[in-house]
Order: sequence, then C-alpha cells, then structure tokens
Amino acid sequence: MCNSGLVERRSILKTAAAFCGLSTLAVLAPGVAGAQESEIPTVSSPEPRLEEVPVGSNTKLTTERRGQIVLVGINRPYIQNRIDPETFEKLAEAYYRYDHDPSLRAAILFGHGEHFSRGIDVDGLKSLAGTGKPWIASTGTIDPLAKRAPHLTKPLIVVTHGDTWNMAHELFLVADIRIASADTRFGQDENTHRRFPGGGSTIRFVRESGWGNAMRYMLTGDHWNAEEAYRIGDVQQVVPTPEKALEAGIQIANKIADCGPLGVKTTLASAHLAIDATEEEALSKLDVQFGALFHTEDFLAGRKAEAEGRKPIYQGK
Repeated sequence: MCNSGLVERRSILKTAAAFCGLSTLAVLAPGVAGAQESEIPTVSSPEPRLEEVPVGSNTKLTTERRGQIVLVGINRPYIQNRIDPETFEKLAEAYYRYDHDPSLRAAILFGHGEHFSRGIDVDGLKSLAGTGKPWIASTGTIDPLAKRAPHLTKPLIVVTHGDTWNMAHELFLVADIRIASADTRFGQDENTHRRFPGGGSTIRFVRESGWGNAMRYMLTGDHWNAEEAYRIGDVQQVVPTPEKALEAGIQIANKIADCGPLGVKTTLASAHLAIDATEEEALSKLDVQFGALFHTEDFLAGRKAEAEGRKPIYQGK
C-alpha cells in the first residue's frame, strides 16, 4: 500500500465525517476500496440494563433489582396510585428495559401504599385520550396494556392489594401470573363514568373469566373481591396479607428465574401464538373507542352532575 493512497483515503473519510457526521462515516468506510478494519474505530454498545429507582417523594415508579428478578412499584399513594401519563410512560420504559436486560429473568409489578391502584388519573389523561396521539413513544417502550407490539417476551407477575380498579385491573390482566392479597377489591366500573374498559378488559377479562362473569361486572360496574376473582379465574392465588402476597410473587419469580431462560421465552412465545392473532384487531381499536367517549354529551353531563352532587341523566349521545 503506497503512502499517497493511504493519505487520500483518510482525507475522504475525514471530509465525510465533517460534513455528514459519524453515521455517514460508518456507511462510507466499508465502500472505500482497500480500507482496512483497523483504520476504522468501532464502539461497542453497552448491554441494556434496568437501573434501580428507589422510593422518593417525587418518584412515581420504583424499580428494585433482586438478583435475576426485578420489583416494579407504582408510587403515587397520595392519589391512590392513579396512573397519569408520566407514570404510564415510565412503566412502558421499565418494561422495555427489563425485557432487554439479559441479567433479568422475571418481573413483579405491585403498588406502594394502601392500594395497588385505582386506575387512570382521569384529569391527567383526558386531554391526551381525545387527541388520538399515542400514549407512549414508538421506540424504547413496551405498552403496559399490551395493545400493540412489541410485547414482553419475559414473564410478568402482578401482585395486587386494596383497590384495583379499571386500568389497574387491566394492567393485572396483562400478567402471566396474577396474585391477589385477600383485601383486594377489584373494579371495572367505567360504564358508570360514561367511559368503557379501554385498556383490554373487554378482550382479556372475557377470555380469562368467561363472557358471563366478565359482563356481570363490566356492564353493572359492581366491584368484586379476591375470593370471587379466584372463583372466576381472574386470579391464580389469593394470599392473606399484602406483605405475604408480595412474598408469594417473589417466590414464584425466583422459581422462574431458576429455569432455562430460552425455554421460558419459547413457552410464552408459543402460547401467544394461540391468542394474539385472534385479539389483534380488537386491541388495535381500543384507543379510538376510548378517546371518542371523552367527547360525548353524556360524558360532559356526567362530569357536571358529579361536580353538582346529583345523579346524572344520560341521553345516549
């Protein structure tokens, strides 16, 4: 290789970097005749990692690593752990990082304070729900309600206690394994608030508990307890206290972590092949259906009636 040719090639590369940045350099370099790999620096990307986020006064979502499992906690106890856009986004990011962190094999979602969650923060979400815009970024996130791809490829366990209403119950239904403290009070009462279960219950609750059981509670807005949830197949295990319920979740997560990770992933992927295709269309329409109800006369009339402390009168429009 002559020195003049080497200088000329290096000059081309420097010019490309100056005008087009490093991305252009990466594309141009392999196309330069005779270029050697040693002349082009390579930067290895660090492995993705879900970092710990401790409890704090301004922390809406916590993450605690315990070996090969991670505990993810909803942390808005001052508002019954209601989920606003920022909390939802942080949960979506945590799911993505968990799924891409090779050191983690199982995750547990739970709630800090007296309740798992009373569902959405209506005032925080209503301005977003009616815009038709996505609730989360299209990259670097996994939808916590699993309404669109990508989906989790690793196991998720959800542990509930106290009030677990509406969107909270729908986050619960996304789990692969569901555990409830005996004091859990479930609710899917959006119909009583001029909305509907737009986070997946019209699909997953029906699938898990059967048409009649699911409609019994969604159409009336009646709440149900942990014992009833176990009877209808909504829950796999009921545990006496919130503390014991979380311990049970951790125990199951550790058992999963001890299994072969490729076998676990393949088990989940195979099972999803049986259900995802049949549910895809219904799930894809939920956001539009949910947002549309925020602009109805009934919704506005109901909000006004609540503010005035009287029973609403609905016109069906």
